[in-house]
Amino acid sequence: MSTISLNKIFASRNNLERILDNLKDGIIAHDLNRNIFYFNKMAEKITGYNRSDVVGKDCHIAMGGPFCGDSCSFCGKSPDIHGNKEYEVIITTKSGKQSHIEMSVTPIDDENGETFGVLASFKDITEILDLRLIHRKVTGYSNIIGQDNKMIQVFKQIRNVSEYDYPVHIYGETGTGKELVAAAIHNESRRRNAPFVPINCGALPEGLIESELFGHVKGAFSGAIRDRKGRFELAGGGTVFLDEVAELSKPMQVKLLRFLQESTFERVGGEKTIKSDTRIISATNKDLKKEVQRGTFREDLFYRLNVIPIMLPPLRKRKMDIPVLITHFLHQAAESNDEKKLMMSDEAMSLLVNYQWPGNVRELQNAIQYAIVKSTGKIIVPDDLPLEFREQPAIRPKRGPSASMDINAIEAALKKAGGNKAKAAKLMGIGRATLYRYINKHPEIMNGLP
Repeated sequence: MSTISLNKIFASRNNLERILDNLKDGIIAHDLNRNIFYFNKMAEKITGYNRSDVVGKDCHIAMGGPFCGDSCSFCGKSPDIHGNKEYEVIITTKSGKQSHIEMSVTPIDDENGETFGVLASFKDITEILDLRLIHRKVTGYSNIIGQDNKMIQVFKQIRNVSEYDYPVHIYGETGTGKELVAAAIHNESRRRNAPFVPINCGALPEGLIESELFGHVKGAFSGAIRDRKGRFELAGGGTVFLDEVAELSKPMQVKLLRFLQESTFERVGGEKTIKSDTRIISATNKDLKKEVQRGTFREDLFYRLNVIPIMLPPLRKRKMDIPVLITHFLHQAAESNDEKKLMMSDEAMSLLVNYQWPGNVRELQNAIQYAIVKSTGKIIVPDDLPLEFREQPAIRPKRGPSASMDINAIEAALKKAGGNKAKAAKLMGIGRATLYRYINKHPEIMNGLP
């Protein structure tokens, strides 16, 4: 098309709007004061808002909060609008639905090169993300790394519960990532722009925990020199995460139960009843049902907290995630230290995969950090690992059927091994003949592999 023809098209406002309205991406543009001056038809479809609802209004007011969430360039003292930005955000549509959005933001300049606003193009990737979860084509979700089927089920639960305000109780061993799951639920919910306040109930002294949770008034006790808000008050509109909730004393359990029932409390030494709109997510590495049977945990509180239970599998039950996590931690370390990423030798990888991981993901991260410091080359070898890994009993490859012998585990191992069946079998801790037999029965596993 000639330049003359393009000029004719763009010279007409109606033609330009017709083009923008036929795009498959949503388009929103606003000035430096966040006042929206353009909103195309796909933006209406994705967000549920009509042009008449938003044009001429402050973006934050029209959308009920920052449309770009934590990535908003206009939430600081001065707008950060230099260069193009791409990110994913979760928005709340006019109907209250949570949608995952892929966003691209660029500054708009006038003929003199002066920036007068920003233009954002975006598309709804919610269905794409759902399909990835259904077909297990993900390596992580909301800052949680994993592609084992057990973790995919956890990711689906996070997606499902984030749209509701019901209490969630997360059970998992130490180091499995309970706080990460709680934060993911918060970040996926309509409360994501409000505070997420984690509280380790086991780390707070008995004499201070009530003040920490509910606050106190001046003079309530020695050292209370001023009024102080507690965590529930500070988290107003957001989420409180009660980690190690089983460590709460019986008196504190009673006070927590009242808050769950009525959403009200009084500060220590105070008489005024305070109401707080706060979601509660709890977690423990203990079996709360057994704690109820022992009489150390109130049964009525258990049922209040355990409305939606989420079980986090230990790392030893999802061993195919170990190579994925190792790759992530090595990449993370290289980025933070501005160095080239180290590689893991097959022998070191085998030791890590076959370890029992009493400390789970946290222990794995610590082991990788230790190996990075110890390593003197480009490849981490067994001698670079902590002593407990090198001294573990040798594990002979299993020659019979394995609990991990499922298509997803084998696909992950083959992908990690670059299609090398011998390496994949070694990673899985099985014999090569066993893997070959399985592949012969399921040849589709090799599709797309070298």
